[in-house]
Amino acid sequence: MAADGPASSPGDLGKRHLTAEHVAARALLEATTMDEAAPKILEAICLALGWEHGALWVIDREADVLRCAMIWNSPSTRFPEFEASSRNATFRRGVGLPGRVWASGQPAWIPDVTRDKNFPRGQTAAREGLHAAFGFPLMLRGDVLSVMEFFSREIREPDRDLLSTLTAVGNQVGMFIERRRAQEELDRFFTLSLDMICVAGFDGYFKRVNPAWLHQLGYTERELLSRPYMELVHPDDREATLAQAKRLTEGKDVVYFENRYFHKDGTARWLLWASTPFPEQRVVYATARDITERKAAEDTNARLVRELESAKRQAEDATAAKSAFLANMSHEIRTPLNAIIGMTTLALDTRLSAEQKHFLTTVNSSAASLLEIVNDVLDFSKIEANRLDLDRAEFDLRETVGDTAKVLALRAAEKGVELACDVTPGVPQTLIGDAGRLRQVVLNVLGNAVKFTEHGEVVLRVTREDAESDRVRLHFTVSDTGIGIPDEKLARVFEAFMQADNSTTRRYGGTGLGLAITRRLVELMGGRLWVESQVGRGSTFHFTAEFERSPNSEVAASIAEPKGVEGLKVLVVDDNSTNRRILEQMLASWRVKPTAVPDAPSALATLRRAKSDAQRFDLVISDCQMPNVDGFTLARQIKGDRQVGKIPVIMLTSMGRAEDAARCKKMGLEGYLTKPVKHSDLLDTLTTLVGIPARRGRVRPSRKRPSRVPSRALRVLVAEDNAVNRQLVTTLLKKRGHRVTAVEDGRAAVSALESADGRKFDVVVMDLQMPTMSGFEAVQAIRTREHHLGTHMPVIALTAHAMQGDRERCLEAGFDGYLTKPIEVDRLVTTVERFADGGKAVASTPSNHPATEAIFNERAALSHMGGDRRLLKEIVGLFRSDYPASLRTIEQAVGRQDGEALRSAAHKLKGSIATLGAVAGCRAAAELEKIAASDDLSEAHTAYLHLRDHIDRLNKAFVTAGLVAPRRHATRNSSRRRSVRRRRSGR
Repeated sequence: MAADGPASSPGDLGKRHLTAEHVAARALLEATTMDEAAPKILEAICLALGWEHGALWVIDREADVLRCAMIWNSPSTRFPEFEASSRNATFRRGVGLPGRVWASGQPAWIPDVTRDKNFPRGQTAAREGLHAAFGFPLMLRGDVLSVMEFFSREIREPDRDLLSTLTAVGNQVGMFIERRRAQEELDRFFTLSLDMICVAGFDGYFKRVNPAWLHQLGYTERELLSRPYMELVHPDDREATLAQAKRLTEGKDVVYFENRYFHKDGTARWLLWASTPFPEQRVVYATARDITERKAAEDTNARLVRELESAKRQAEDATAAKSAFLANMSHEIRTPLNAIIGMTTLALDTRLSAEQKHFLTTVNSSAASLLEIVNDVLDFSKIEANRLDLDRAEFDLRETVGDTAKVLALRAAEKGVELACDVTPGVPQTLIGDAGRLRQVVLNVLGNAVKFTEHGEVVLRVTREDAESDRVRLHFTVSDTGIGIPDEKLARVFEAFMQADNSTTRRYGGTGLGLAITRRLVELMGGRLWVESQVGRGSTFHFTAEFERSPNSEVAASIAEPKGVEGLKVLVVDDNSTNRRILEQMLASWRVKPTAVPDAPSALATLRRAKSDAQRFDLVISDCQMPNVDGFTLARQIKGDRQVGKIPVIMLTSMGRAEDAARCKKMGLEGYLTKPVKHSDLLDTLTTLVGIPARRGRVRPSRKRPSRVPSRALRVLVAEDNAVNRQLVTTLLKKRGHRVTAVEDGRAAVSALESADGRKFDVVVMDLQMPTMSGFEAVQAIRTREHHLGTHMPVIALTAHAMQGDRERCLEAGFDGYLTKPIEVDRLVTTVERFADGGKAVASTPSNHPATEAIFNERAALSHMGGDRRLLKEIVGLFRSDYPASLRTIEQAVGRQDGEALRSAAHKLKGSIATLGAVAGCRAAAELEKIAASDDLSEAHTAYLHLRDHIDRLNKAFVTAGLVAPRRHATRNSSRRRSVRRRRSGR
C-alpha cells in the first residue's frame, strides 16, 4: 500500500512538498559546487518524501547519452544489484526513465517499474523490490543539464503537485549550476590574468586582488589588503592619484591614468589604470598594467629623436656647407677654365704653325675634359642632395638621339668602329621630358661603349616598351663588341668611383662617376638601368625611361611620312648588316621600297638586272668604306655603266674624313651623309633629290647660331672683376663689331649707367661675384632707379655657378638672362644681341608658365601649315581679328560666373592658339578651361588676366617674326577665311 495513500491527508502531503523544496534550496545555499550540492539534494528529497533510492544522471555530450554520476540510498536499505545496473547503464533520448525526462524536458512518473515496457532495469528492480519511480530534469534556459530519479519499494500513483514542485526545484538547481559555472570562469580569469585586477573600497583599501599583484609587485594578498593602497603610491604621484580617486567616488570612470607604485624591493613601477565605480556598493573595479618598460622605451625614443634631430641639423648644416663649397669651387674652377678655353679658341682662329696648333688643340681638349669632370662632380653632388630636378619641354626624340650619336661619331671613326643608331618606327616622334638629361644618359652609355670597343660595332637601339594614355615608356639598348665586363664586376659598375678596371695601370681613364650619375638620372626619369656582358664578346647596356605624350605627336608622325617619296625604289649597299637593316627600316617607314646588298659586285648585278622601267631603281645609297671594292669605286662604275643609266648616288661617309666630302663633290655625286645617319638628314636628302620641299617643323631644342653679320652695332657694358674673363668677353663682342665698355665691379657698372653716357648702352653683361658690389646688389640698384624713371635696361647674368636654382635665383633678382662659364661664343653673342633687340624671353618677375615654353614656336606653327609661310600669315591675321571677341566673351562669362560659357569660349580659343604653336598660351587657355569646368570660379579672373597677357606677348612675337598681315575690311577678311578653308581642305 502506498505510503502517500489514504492514510496521508492532503495537508501532510503539502507540507512534505514544501519540505522537499525547502531542503533542496538550503542544500544549494550551503554548497559551493554541484558535486557538493547533488548528494544533499538527493538525500533531502528522499527523506522528505519517504523514498528509499535516488540517482543523478548527467549528459555525456560527446557520446550523446546519459550516465549515472551519483547514487543515494536510505541507510536502512540497500539495493546493490540495482545500483550496479544503474552505474553500468547508458540511456539515449527517450529510453528508460532518465531518457524519457531528457527527451521531453518534463517530469515523469512510473507507478510500477516492473510493469513498464520502457524501463530496461525492470527485472533488476523487481528482484530488489523497487516499484514506484519518478524523475525530473535540471533545466537552464530550456535545456536539460541532467536528470534526477527516485525509487520506492511501494507502488505509488502519480502526484501532480509533487511533480510541479520538483519542476521548480529542477529550475533552481539549473540556475545554481549556471551561477557556479560563471563564478568559476570569472575566478579562473581573475586568477590567470597577467594584468593586476582588484576591487577597492571607497575607504581606500583593497577588498580583493588577483595573483598578478604578487608577480608584478611582490606583495601577498594579505599585505595588500591590510594597508591603505595610497601607501604604495609614489609620493610624486599621490596628489594626482587622490584626484582620480575623487572622480571615482563621484561616479566617473577613469581610463588611461598612469602612476607609479612601489615594488616590494623598493623600486618604482609605472602602472596604467582603467577603473569604473559602483557607488551603491561603494567599491571600484580596476585593472592595472605594468608599463615600466614602455615608459623606458618612450624615454629612450625621445632621447633618440632629440639626437636624430640634432644629427639632422648637423647633416643639413654639412649639406649646406658642402653646397656652398661646391658652388664656390665651381666658380673658382670654371673661371680659369673659361679663360683657358676661350683664349685657346681665339688663338686657334689666328695664323699658327702646325706645331702651335697641335699644342693649343691639346690644351683646349684637356680643358674641356677637366670641365666634364667638374660637371660630373657637380651632378653627383646634386643627385646626392636630391637637388637635381628634370626639365619638362617638348623635344624630337629622333633628333635628340641622332645628334647625341653624332657627337661620338668622330671618336668611333678614329678607332674604326662602326657606330649605328636605330630608332624603331613605333617610337613617337615628339615627346615631353628633359631632352638634355636624356642626351647626357645616352652620351654616357654610348661613350662608354665606344671607349671600351676596339673593333666591330656599337649599336644604339630605341624601342617602345609600352604606352599608357598619357605616358610613353621607351627601352634603350647600347650593344658593343668590346672587352666585356667580368661577372664579379657587373654588380659594381654602377657604383660611384668604380670602374671595370680599377688598377693603377688601367688603359681607360675617367672618374668612375658617369654610370652612377646615369643610373640616378634614369631613376628620375621613371626607369632602370642594367647590363649584360661576356668578357671578350662585348656588353649590352639597357635602360628604360618614361616620357609624356606630346600633343604634337600626331603632327610629327605625319611629317615623318612625307608625301612624294613613297614608292621610290632605293638600293642600299653596305657591308655591315646592322647598318643595312637600320637603313631598310628607315626607308620602309616612309613607304620607300628598299633593296639591300652587302657589297659592290652584288649592287652592280642587282642594278643591271633591273632593266625595265618598273624594276629600275631611283636611288643608290652606298657606304664608302667597304672591303675589296669601296663605295667611290662603285659610284664610278655606276656612273660609267650604260646598262644601269644615270642613277643618283648618296654616299655614306665617316665623321672626320673631310677628304670623303671633297671626293663626293669632285665626282658629282648627288649627296653624302655622315654616319650614323639621322632620320631627318636622310629624309631631307631624299626629298631634295625628288624635288619636293625639305621636311619642316621639326621639334628640336636646337640653339640658333648668330647670323654672320649683326643687325646693328651695340654698346655693351661688361662688369667682370676677373681681368682674363673681362678681356675674353670684350674681345668676343668686339669681334662681332660691337662697342664694349668694361668695368671691374658692380658699383662701377651702376655709376656708368647713372652717368650721361649710361643712356647709350643697349645691354649689360654682369658677373655675379665681384668685390665692392656684387652682381645681385648692382642689378637691384639698377632696377630701383628704373622704377622711378620708367625705363628698363637688359642685364644678363654671367656666372660660373651651375648649381640647381641658380638660374631661377638670377631671374627673380631682376636679371633678364643667364649665361654660365665657360662661355660658349655662339651663346654669348646670340644672348647679348637678342636681349639688346628687345627679344626678352623671360620677365624679371616669375611668371606662371615654364621658362622652357616659348611664347611663339614658329617651327611648330609652320608644321601645322605644311611649311606654307604665306598660309601661316593668313592664319595669324585671322587669329588677330577673331581673338578680341573671344576675350570679350570670356570676360563677360567671368563677370556672370557662367562656368559653361567660360569653358566653351576658353576651349575655342585654346584650339586657335595651339594651331599657332603657342604652347605657353595654349596651356594658359587650358588652365582657364579647367577652372571653368570646376565648381570654384574664384581663380577665373586671375587666369583670364594671365591668358590675356600671353596673347599680348604672342602679338609682339608675331610682329618680331614678320607675320602680321595689314588690317583689312571685313569683306576681305571673309574672303580670306574662305581662301584658307579651301587651301586647308585641299591639303
